Amino acid sequence: MGCLVVLLGAFFPRIALLFIWLARPALFQAALSPLFAIAGIIFLPFTTLFYVLLWNPTTGIQGFDWVWIGLAVVIDLASYGTSAFGGRYAVPNRETY
Repeated sequence: MGCLVVLLGAFFPRIALLFIWLARPALFQAALSPLFAIAGIIFLPFTTLFYVLLWNPTTGIQGFDWVWIGLAVVIDLASYGTSAFGGRYAVPNRETY
């Protein structure tokens, strides 16, 4: 059950971006170029999700929206950091036994 929760948390932003792209493809394509969209989905999914949700066709991103995008960047970097921190004991060192 715990693995299912971790997988859901890992794939949630990507699935949400897929649903947004299917529901409103014009908004998604206007907010991001295809290259940035693909790179964002692969490397910074929360940042891409927040950017697409906060992007306004008339004004773009402005004001307090940047705080939310900054928070999304921190979430993405924290997920990579916790993965690296947790994986440091994945291969046991023979010298410690």
